[in-house]
Amino acid sequence: MVMASVKSANTAALLGAAAQKLKGMEALKQPEWSAFVKTGAGKNRPPEQEDWWYMRAASVLRKLYLSESIGTANLKKVYGNRKNRGHKPEHKYKASGKVIRVMLQQLEAAGLAKKEKEGGRSITPAGKMLLKEAAEPAK
Repeated sequence: MVMASVKSANTAALLGAAAQKLKGMEALKQPEWSAFVKTGAGKNRPPEQEDWWYMRAASVLRKLYLSESIGTANLKKVYGNRKNRGHKPEHKYKASGKVIRVMLQQLEAAGLAKKEKEGGRSITPAGKMLLKEAAEPAK
């Protein structure tokens, strides 16, 4: 039996399984304002998925796993997008810092992430274990 690693696993399946695990945690709750907020200046409307908060939190946790330490500013670049400005050329806009900051704070409260002395955040052993469990194929 071959163990699936977080890096080699199907990303969509991994994030879906991790989001389901995060949904059951008490420390990670979707705020009330998240139903009305856009995820960045490049977006026209809020997300339509009901559990988008947990999918994004799982994605942020995966980004923490893949890098040694990453901060809010870099995550804003990663989750940013190009905005359609009509006939003018498109420009890249950063994602919402509030959304990312609150997710990181919730992941810290759940014990899945921790602050680094040099700045940024990294994943804890509990966070690594959660992602490795999510990466295993269904039996």
